[in-house]
Amino acid sequence: MKSTQHAEIHSEYGGEMDALMNELINSGPKLAHNPILRKSALAMAEHWVKNNAKKRHQSDPNHTPSGVIDDQEAMTLAILRSVERALTEFNISDATYREASEILGRDLLVEKKPRMEKAAQFREKYGFPQPSFLTISPSKVCNLRCVGCYADADASLPHLEWDVVDRIVQEAHDIWGTQFMVISGGEPLAYRSQGKGILDLAEKHQSSYFLMYTNSTLITPEVADRMANLGNVLPCISLEGWEASTDARRGKGVYQKVMDAMDLLHEKGVLFGVSLTATRQNAEEILSDEFIDFLFNEKHALLAWIFQYMPIGRSYTLDLMPTPEQRMWMWKQSWKIMREKRHFLADFWNHGTVVDGCLSGGGHGRGGYYYIEWNGNVTPCVFVPYSPVNINEIYARGGTLNDIYNEPFFDNIRRWQAECHTSNLLAPCLIRDHNSFLRDLIRKYESEPIDDNAASAIQDADYAAGLDHYAADYSALSGKVWQKYYIDGQPINDEDFHKLLDESKSEKVGA
Repeated sequence: MKSTQHAEIHSEYGGEMDALMNELINSGPKLAHNPILRKSALAMAEHWVKNNAKKRHQSDPNHTPSGVIDDQEAMTLAILRSVERALTEFNISDATYREASEILGRDLLVEKKPRMEKAAQFREKYGFPQPSFLTISPSKVCNLRCVGCYADADASLPHLEWDVVDRIVQEAHDIWGTQFMVISGGEPLAYRSQGKGILDLAEKHQSSYFLMYTNSTLITPEVADRMANLGNVLPCISLEGWEASTDARRGKGVYQKVMDAMDLLHEKGVLFGVSLTATRQNAEEILSDEFIDFLFNEKHALLAWIFQYMPIGRSYTLDLMPTPEQRMWMWKQSWKIMREKRHFLADFWNHGTVVDGCLSGGGHGRGGYYYIEWNGNVTPCVFVPYSPVNINEIYARGGTLNDIYNEPFFDNIRRWQAECHTSNLLAPCLIRDHNSFLRDLIRKYESEPIDDNAASAIQDADYAAGLDHYAADYSALSGKVWQKYYIDGQPINDEDFHKLLDESKSEKVGA
């Protein structure tokens, strides 16, 4: 929630929400399971969400499209439902409850003054909000070799030294007030430097919360126990769908190892999510009602992230991207799941409406992020492998994370975001929906490719033409949905929607 939103909650309820939240945090999970107290807090929050959406529909000073308001309401209600599930359906460890409620509850919503003061100072200096999170891939090492890996992870040795990773997390907290860190890879649990690993990082920085993308095959009972005792690590486990799809990309037997890891985490009281990679081959599979219900209801996943295949990394190809029609179907299906089942299911490409579009380069509206990889290169996004600066070099010359923010490459991305954030938010992606603009920026600011794959892509004329063609097709299709549903506020029933997809396919065949 924005700080202004929390202020309205406080005003509307005379501080009752803060009092309830503090009581829930201070009393621990046993009292949080108290149905009267829990239902009071959740009902109060849900009432405010719905009432606020109604008020914004009637009079929104920012002239937010009606469909965007509806999306933001649905996402917030899904988050509230996830909180309710965590408290009622899961036997979470005391540490997991304590850290999640302290960091995500008290620090972000109740005792938020220090963080907001930093935010005001940062916005006054730079004109944009500070990044709301960072993604770090401290090591390229991975025990799997997945087909088309965006990071081209393997068993090689490049890694960020522990002292550097430690400093990044500390500076993000102290300078930006950022308490949310995303750890990717390689495989995060395979990272070692100076005798330390990722869980040592979480142990040292107890006031930060770590979401970790993992293949889960290194989660042993001992690792699960430690996560349960730490409480500030939320693993998100990668899948491509059912067993055949997952094993085809990740290796025979991986799916069953993932299932075992999920059962183990649930048994130990560790909250976890899933990370689903959507391709042209499996988009309908991973978003089927059957598969989503299995993950949330039978395997106890708390949340799901959808990552649409991006043509970068190992053996990149445009042929694995979901087609424009598939991508539009994913948009409709994911919101159907979110609204009807209230599962927290976030698709970074189809749900740009809830975060004002693209989050890369530090973000422009609600805060964004940077990506720092194992060689220290800083890029605007995990999927934009071009860097104007290296964190090791910044630290060597006595700089801080703020020196990243000053880079013209990133600054121009933010300014572009601010200019186009009121246009079609169904097409927010810098590398896939606006690749020609990105290519111009890369050349203008001489941002370096972080590896040979990225170097090949920027020089590949067929690759550029293919992405431009894809962007044009998708923009034409999504633009119709954007206008009808988001701007005009008209419902899109199944018949109209499938007709729209059929027309799009026919237009491409005719062309």
